[in-house]
Amino acid sequence: MPLPFLTADRVFEAADDVPLPYDDRDRWRRPYRPGPWRVAAAALALLLASFVLFAAVIIAATAELASAGLVFGLALLVIAGALRLLRVGVWVSARGLRQVAFFTTRTAPWEQVVSVRTVQQPVRWLGLPRTVQGQALLLERQGRTAEGVPPLMSTHNLDFLGRTEAFDRAADSVEVWADEYRPH
Repeated sequence: MPLPFLTADRVFEAADDVPLPYDDRDRWRRPYRPGPWRVAAAALALLLASFVLFAAVIIAATAELASAGLVFGLALLVIAGALRLLRVGVWVSARGLRQVAFFTTRTAPWEQVVSVRTVQQPVRWLGLPRTVQGQALLLERQGRTAEGVPPLMSTHNLDFLGRTEAFDRAADSVEVWADEYRPH
């Protein structure tokens, strides 16, 4: 007995002709998956937040509510930090390229993008001051030099440490978006 929902053999109806979320080019999307180091760091932060929330409940039951409120606020801060950590990265849409850092977000419309290219250079290891030799994806914008601008992503950040093939695929994907939407 064939299972049509598991195969591509079924005939699509007109109602099935709606664009899927990844077909919508106007939505901001990350052209790669978050790396295991980033996901692990966020998971550990959420685990810490669960313990802090549990502590807030115990404090609320045994001590004063002001202390419990303070600890609960700390837990919310840790949860917000973990969620922000998961959002960090490069995002693309038909409108431009967005680099989301932990505290800042920079958006470059495609009209301002001169080039997106991969270069071999010293890169920061896991965002720390220590540098190692690696590859970086650089964004060059009109009227701005690439000097002093942090790379969009590198082979040694939280998403791509130890995953050179994933970096190559992600860099190629961002370069394809730039070639498709950047005015020539």
